[in-house]
Amino acid sequence: MFAIRFHGRGGQGAKTAGRILGTAAFLGGWTAQDSPLYGAERRGAPVSAYTRIARGPIRERGVITRPDLVVVADDTLIRDPVARVLDGVHQNTVLFVNTASSSEQLRTHDALPGRISTLDVTGLVLKAMGKVGSLSAPLGAVAGRMLGLTRRSLTQALTQELEDLRLPAAVIEANHAVALSCYEAVTPVPVAETVDAISEPARLWSPVYEPPTKGTAMISASGNTPLRKTGDWRTLRPVLVPKKCNGCFLCFAYCPEAAISMADGDKPVIDYDHCKGCMLCVEECPTAALVAVRETSAPQAEAQVKVKGETAKQG
Repeated sequence: MFAIRFHGRGGQGAKTAGRILGTAAFLGGWTAQDSPLYGAERRGAPVSAYTRIARGPIRERGVITRPDLVVVADDTLIRDPVARVLDGVHQNTVLFVNTASSSEQLRTHDALPGRISTLDVTGLVLKAMGKVGSLSAPLGAVAGRMLGLTRRSLTQALTQELEDLRLPAAVIEANHAVALSCYEAVTPVPVAETVDAISEPARLWSPVYEPPTKGTAMISASGNTPLRKTGDWRTLRPVLVPKKCNGCFLCFAYCPEAAISMADGDKPVIDYDHCKGCMLCVEECPTAALVAVRETSAPQAEAQVKVKGETAKQG
């Protein structure tokens, strides 16, 4: 398997470069996987993208911590501690940098590990297109050349990915031309293939389901505000019709004030000192075991309320 990591700045096309490479590899008969990591997700901020290609199944997922090939869209990222370009780079990693400097200059000035290849992609794009927008097409082509992908698969991938972005035909043609010129101009450094770190399928684990009461906040005491009882806010109060209750716990789960607890037998008990009468429990009760009763100012701790022929205790 080859693990490729792209580093760029927002707007330079690191994400699309990874997609172009993955699509080109797929069209060439490989298994491919690509995923971006946007970070701050704004123009100019460091971003990264990850592509894995292999001849067989790819069992790894997530970020690439030990890359075989690193493609850097902007040499200023090397000295940016937020970009973390050199994380996991080892002596066998191939490092491609878009820069006007030579690989010897980078190795001397920046003490870069691994094997280095450079090309002034930005200069070639400026010469060909008169301005610098996204570098996704040439960066994807350079990565493909490093990995030995064919011009044909790269050309097909460029067409497919750029058309998906709904770019004008003239823009797609210009990107084709500059990408293929970078494909030919870059000095390829052979990338060493690594073994998939996961050689056997992971064991499957059966989840253990906890009861809905576990980990849920409940009001069991008045805390430091004994005089602030939100039960004074109600105009309606929820009242239980016990015979209709099937103990489904939905009222307990939906109560935004955690004013409902579950008694033995899975029957809800309502803390009327803190129930503010939002009636969510009444709305969500599937058996209509909770009904809305108009609140009165007089205490009715043991009042009996007649509801549709059923007797419910209020209090």
